Amino acid sequence: MNPLRVSILQTDIIWENKQDNLRRLREKLETLRGETEIVVLPETFSTGFSMNTEELAEPVTDTTITTLHQWAAEYQVAITGSYIACEDSPQAAGCSYYNRAFFLTPEGEAFYYDKRHLFRMGSETKHFTAGNRRAVISYRGWNILLLVCYDLRFPVWSRNVGNEYDLLIYVANWPVSRRKAWDVLLQARALENLCYVCGVNRIGMDNRQTPHSGGSVVYSPKGALLASVPDNEEGIATVTLELSELEEFRQKFPAWKDADEFAIVSDNSSR
Repeated sequence: MNPLRVSILQTDIIWENKQDNLRRLREKLETLRGETEIVVLPETFSTGFSMNTEELAEPVTDTTITTLHQWAAEYQVAITGSYIACEDSPQAAGCSYYNRAFFLTPEGEAFYYDKRHLFRMGSETKHFTAGNRRAVISYRGWNILLLVCYDLRFPVWSRNVGNEYDLLIYVANWPVSRRKAWDVLLQARALENLCYVCGVNRIGMDNRQTPHSGGSVVYSPKGALLASVPDNEEGIATVTLELSELEEFRQKFPAWKDADEFAIVSDNSSR
């Protein structure tokens, strides 16, 4: 019943070089032709975690998303990750910039999520605008929630109310210095939300001299490690997820029925 093949792509990112990062992605997509249904990229896969928004930001109609749309159709896969986006904002009298996650299907559908929790310690709050809504994506019989990096630290934002989603995806540029939090919290999100969790992180040194070691993984709803890529290596891991097994587990262990009710009331985080 609705198995889903997911491939996690752990890569280095060439700093602020969209052309080379897109070229390298296409090479990897060639190796996955006919092998998978979703390809998951790191956060800001085409530029690195840069604050150079004025030069790097694009609308969804520009080169990066247009190219990914073409490749999703050509390779018959959904492609997800994040990039630096911009939109005209009358309130700001100019452009607003977003760390925007995307989910592009081979059928031409496009879903977007703007990162809610901006990483203030990296000055992201000074250069980007926070999103204020989650988007649950329906794809091939699955419901998928897409979140970005620092969102991982905030469990209320990922709470799976009434099993509204089956797969939770985090795309990230998570540094070596806080790697333990990445490892522990990804597994915790799977256990507490009774869902599959996929986390994809980059490797390599960025232009701020911040090292990244990867740790890209897929966990089962029971917290079992289903797939991983070795640390500090570029690589791809593909796993088949079973919706029937998830639904059977939720029926046998319906902890979701005992979850506390809550409401998000902050002006910047209402759903």
